[in-house]
Amino acid sequence: MEGGAYGAGKAGGAFDLHTLIRQPHTLLRVVSWVFSIVVFGSIVNEGYLNSVSKGEEFCIYNRNPSACRYGVTVGVLAFLTCMFYLALDVYFPQISSVKDRKKAVLSDIGVSVLWAFLWFVGFCYLANQWQVSKPEDNPLNERTDAARAAIAFSFFSIITWAGQAFLAFKRYKIGADSALFSQDYMDPSQDSGVPYAPYVEPSAGPDPAGMGGTYQQPASVFDPEPQGYQSQGY
Repeated sequence: MEGGAYGAGKAGGAFDLHTLIRQPHTLLRVVSWVFSIVVFGSIVNEGYLNSVSKGEEFCIYNRNPSACRYGVTVGVLAFLTCMFYLALDVYFPQISSVKDRKKAVLSDIGVSVLWAFLWFVGFCYLANQWQVSKPEDNPLNERTDAARAAIAFSFFSIITWAGQAFLAFKRYKIGADSALFSQDYMDPSQDSGVPYAPYVEPSAGPDPAGMGGTYQQPASVFDPEPQGYQSQGY
């Protein structure tokens, strides 16, 4: 997983398309985007049949217009959601605020879980309506491939959106663990440019010289002759 706060490096870096498309969550978004096109495209293009007796169109899924509308609506909205979060993936490294990054990742988790649930409902709904469809509604077995493709890719979309939720949760966990250290904070004592200086406890008494000068430690007891001392003869 990428370094930095919530799965991205320091803000202000140059945009790198090669790095972006190699990220697992971005790849899953692209795959989800393609799946959504397949679902709503299949229903819009071949999900309706003409009634020979009544001369009107009806939904291929058990003549239930709600089934077709649900598939198209979910597919189109999922398409737009993928586009939005793909744009967010591009902009995400430029976000300097850790709080804003956290909000973006949390929204990614929530939206991904929501869409996994909506695709699960869509898969069950379309599969059920297809199963109870009457054979006479499609006597020539026309457009069955498109109807089955919409069902199949609805199921695949559950997996891709659940995968996005899982990866977003991993990014949140990593970001939560590293958020305290993501503000480029450095302990001054760890800076190699600052020379090491041992700590010396200041004297609590008055200035020995009485002149406000710099306090000097007493001479070492190991010195053979203390500095500044002159012997006197008797």
